Amino acid sequence: MVETILGSSRASNIEYAIRDVVVPAIELEKQGHSIIRLNIGDPLAFEGLKTPKNMIDAYTEALKMQRNGYGPSYGIPELRKAIAESEKEKGWDCSEDDVYITHGVTEALQIIFAAFLEPGDKVLAPGPHYPPYLAYPQMFGASTVEYRLNSDQGWKIDIDDVKSKMDEDVKLLVLINPNNPTGNVSSAEQVSELIKLASSYPKCTIISDEIYDGLDFSNSFTSTASISQHSPVITLNGVSKVFFAPGWRIGYMAWHDPKNQLSHVRDGVERLLRSRLCASSPAQYGYLAGLKGSKKNLEDNYSRILGRLEYSMKRISEIKGIECHRPGGAFYLFVKITDSLYSSDDKKFVLDLLHKKHVLVVHGSGFSPEFGKGHFRMVCLPSIEVLKEAFNRIDEFLNSHK
Repeated sequence: MVETILGSSRASNIEYAIRDVVVPAIELEKQGHSIIRLNIGDPLAFEGLKTPKNMIDAYTEALKMQRNGYGPSYGIPELRKAIAESEKEKGWDCSEDDVYITHGVTEALQIIFAAFLEPGDKVLAPGPHYPPYLAYPQMFGASTVEYRLNSDQGWKIDIDDVKSKMDEDVKLLVLINPNNPTGNVSSAEQVSELIKLASSYPKCTIISDEIYDGLDFSNSFTSTASISQHSPVITLNGVSKVFFAPGWRIGYMAWHDPKNQLSHVRDGVERLLRSRLCASSPAQYGYLAGLKGSKKNLEDNYSRILGRLEYSMKRISEIKGIECHRPGGAFYLFVKITDSLYSSDDKKFVLDLLHKKHVLVVHGSGFSPEFGKGHFRMVCLPSIEVLKEAFNRIDEFLNSHK
């Protein structure tokens, strides 16, 4: 008799809603159906949003010059320096040594969690949030507790809820700004309140995920590190969203440690970085060109996304059964389902919409079972023509059972 080998519970319990919903979509595509995919935040999947040419040229040149061997484990010095200069422009004293290059923000999170967390520790993260903030801490025996973003106030941080959930076991307090999936941009006042709260817990470090900072349509974004005078802040960012190169998998963490509290943790982080060798060398040269070169292409992409966002908001306002707060940043719409048949079951809404009208979005409960339920997330990245067809299908779908 052959005995089945079981996988670990930590792997079996991982969910990633953004890609999990793709599984049934692929089956439909195999049957010959054309799916309008609005599920994943990949700008390159849509018309008119391209990686800047100077970045591609630098990446290609690095390959031609054989700059594709193992690089420094913390990142190539030129890129670390350029990122430090970029962070300084946001208002805080960042040095080259404060910057570590990673395989995207996702790897940065894995390394941070591995370096900070012990069994019984907590990560306090916004609800709703990007799924790895819930999935990864459990690998280290820790847990994620969600604080509330108030859907009735445009997904503003509920500071009282944060206060009620803070305790000595919270080692990491997470801010995603602009937020994924809601698009809320926290004001300087809100960020200051979070920092003040964290400062009352000397073992707490703030993670500030700012991957969408260059897509701030509210003009209210403020770097968390630029405000924090006492509490340590780890800023996360990268090439994927603002520089339109998600497949390059280059991110970074920049450490702001005004009271020198994190030297022991940083030693662990550096050990982990050395053990996994390095991030892609050619891609780092491409990112460097983006930071140092013209931003014209990025400004054009910003304008395209803003136009598509405005169109999407207009269409949502015209469809009975859904509604949405206007996001302040990023390129997502976190849409509330008000239709009585689906308002209490967002996953059924998503699967029925996919099978009946071949439009793929992501169930809101996949971003938070408590605070995301009753919503779905979609991107506003496609061309107006594609968005028009997608919204026509959503409208037809919601009217089909009335």
